[in-house]
Amino acid sequence: MIIVFALFLLSLLVITAVAIVRTENLFVAVMLTSIFSLLMAANFFILDAADVALTEAAVGAGITTVIFLGALALTAEREHYGRTGGRLVLAVVAVLAALIIYATFDKPRLGDPEAPVHQHLAPWYLEKTPEYIDIPNVVTAVLGSFRGYDTLGEVFVVFAACIGVLFILGARPEGGTGAAMNSLGSGLKHHLIPQVVGRLLIPFIILFGLYVQFHGEYGPGGGFQAGALIATGVILYALLEGEDAALKAVPQPVLMGLVIGGASLYGGVGLLCILLGGNFLDYSVLASDPVVGQQVGILLIEAGVGMAVCGALLSIFHAFAARPISS
Repeated sequence: MIIVFALFLLSLLVITAVAIVRTENLFVAVMLTSIFSLLMAANFFILDAADVALTEAAVGAGITTVIFLGALALTAEREHYGRTGGRLVLAVVAVLAALIIYATFDKPRLGDPEAPVHQHLAPWYLEKTPEYIDIPNVVTAVLGSFRGYDTLGEVFVVFAACIGVLFILGARPEGGTGAAMNSLGSGLKHHLIPQVVGRLLIPFIILFGLYVQFHGEYGPGGGFQAGALIATGVILYALLEGEDAALKAVPQPVLMGLVIGGASLYGGVGLLCILLGGNFLDYSVLASDPVVGQQVGILLIEAGVGMAVCGALLSIFHAFAARPISS
């Protein structure tokens, strides 16, 4: 039954992707992209990748959709493009599609216990996580400790992306009207249903984000998912009450402090490990009991990840919201 439902979702994904490519209305394309992200999140849940599903739903279907809508306020409603090179594009797409389909023939079937990943790394992680870290969620142990360097790199990629977007959108074009995108200064104060539903949802979104942040050791979640969820709640507040109200609640300097502080906290934990006689990001030296030290280290770096992701997403949103519309 699950396989039938998965095939149904995959069919919807293909149909949605084709519709995104074919439509010339940019608003419709954004809405279809949001639907595509929700379908992907459902597929990830079916594949037992709940951590990835939470991120896809919060970032892909939530925050990214809002940012795309903000970008639409700065451009035309419909797509304008030249139709030259159509045959070359079709040829390239056909070749790439053929290569991808051919490569799938060598992939192991879904859930195959004899797959290479289940013969070396996965058994080792499952065996050693209770011994070295003693937390139920092996995914958090892998991302926060065993692959701590990779996660640190991802945090600084988020940091760099935030700084890059702020540099690009911080330059105001000449001849702008000075109006913020989509009149976010006033929000949806005069729309009763969004106000009532939104005000009910915001506390639960923030609370769920905090739960995901501090429960990542025991269930799906962690800093990336929590940061995206909390940012979603603040963005919903900005859409309801206006951008000015959101900036009063969480000022821009606080957002930049979250981005810089989150990345610095992650790197600082690694440096502290060196000062205490261990290796970089070797949390075992943070406490007399190495297992407790691992747990403390993961808690600290996950807090840094959540701070950086939340601050970066909100900073990017406000950068789009404050962009003047060219006359």
